[in-house]
Amino acid sequence: MTLIKSISGIRGTIGGSIGDALTPLDIVKFTAAYARQLLLKFPGKDRYKVVVGRDARISGQMVDNVVTGTLLACGIDVVNAGLASTPTTEMAVRFENADGGIILTASHNPKQWNALKLLNEKGEFLTDAEGKALQQVAEAEDFDFVDVDRIGTLTQKDFTQAHIDAVLNYPLVDVPAIRAAGFKVVLDAINSVGGICMPALFKALGVTCVTLNGEPNGHFAHNPEPLPANLVGLSEAVVREKADLGVSVDPDVDRLAFICEDGVPFGEEYTLVAVADSVLSVRPGPTVSNISSSRALRDVTEAHGCRYQSSKVGEVNVSTLMQEIGAVIGGEGNGGVIVPDLHYGRDALIGTALFLSILAHKKVSASALRATYPDYFVSKNKIEMSDPAKIEAALDAVERHFAGAAVNKLDGLRIDFEAERKWFILRKSNTEPIIRIYAEAPTAAAADALAQEVIAVIGG
Repeated sequence: MTLIKSISGIRGTIGGSIGDALTPLDIVKFTAAYARQLLLKFPGKDRYKVVVGRDARISGQMVDNVVTGTLLACGIDVVNAGLASTPTTEMAVRFENADGGIILTASHNPKQWNALKLLNEKGEFLTDAEGKALQQVAEAEDFDFVDVDRIGTLTQKDFTQAHIDAVLNYPLVDVPAIRAAGFKVVLDAINSVGGICMPALFKALGVTCVTLNGEPNGHFAHNPEPLPANLVGLSEAVVREKADLGVSVDPDVDRLAFICEDGVPFGEEYTLVAVADSVLSVRPGPTVSNISSSRALRDVTEAHGCRYQSSKVGEVNVSTLMQEIGAVIGGEGNGGVIVPDLHYGRDALIGTALFLSILAHKKVSASALRATYPDYFVSKNKIEMSDPAKIEAALDAVERHFAGAAVNKLDGLRIDFEAERKWFILRKSNTEPIIRIYAEAPTAAAADALAQEVIAVIGG
């Protein structure tokens, strides 16, 4: 598998040759380039500090050792957060007043994958321009390694409780109401850091938690992407345990999906919709999601008399647009919730706490809450394709086929059919050598039919 360098970090499979995997040499190269860029960004400092955190992947400790050792060799002081969620590591950069951070996780990818996700001094992902500049330094191998007297220092520190405390103290999280509700949840922690932070959060909220796949050993019990097809066991457990809610997170705990009390998925696209609806009811303002996300957020936002705007795909694109327009809530339709006055990163902990606050205030079941939102169904498909020429040809063919419809080329090719309240998007993945094809419509059949029509045009 080719090493993928994108706005989502440096990602690849572990085991293989240089250029075809994420090797220790690649890890050294990109970590040293990151250190070099820090020195250029903040010239003249006596000491530099970087926070490093990781999920529980099998390769995690190895990658952590290489990254930490390389930073130390570059004269960077390292605060190692150990096993920590992505949002925890992001917040830790600010807690420590650090110059940056590196998260070691391949998010929803299977266990053979790992990645370096690179943060700035605000605990936010590097921009596309910053990432490309770093890649140029890495390819040029323009590194600085210090002499023995200037080697960096290493400190170990756990930030999970500090993150949980920040969630508990967030003004829209109603801890007394959640405790009074006496909720019972089933958590699928997918054998990663969710098994550490999520039970601790539920305990602090007074929520009874039954944990599935809780041991953070990196041997994922199923495909780690929190999609309904991968959460059958969680759905069954929710019904069996007579729980109020099922909660699924991905390996680095930035994505969040719910299962209703009857075992039916709430819908990962609706995680953000529900939280946004609640936030907008007390804090009116703009909302943002990426161009691949459900129309439901736009509908809910406009129902509150507010403005919705879409961004390019990629968390940093969402957060950047949120900051530009002063959005009060935003995120991605993959279950990623960004609460800007906590931090500009997808965060399953704050998303869960806000969702439980909604259920506690409204005194309704998860399924009853879901019934209050407009129905849209998404058909998510993909075709393996990494050749840029073939991708461009596919986009051109699809645009010609649907001539006359509303075209948006902000990121890939999105075509909307406003009267029928349906749309599809065709775009190259930031993290895998594939084209993603998402279609949405008011019925599952219409969404599937639209997606299959697009696939037929491409010839997939």
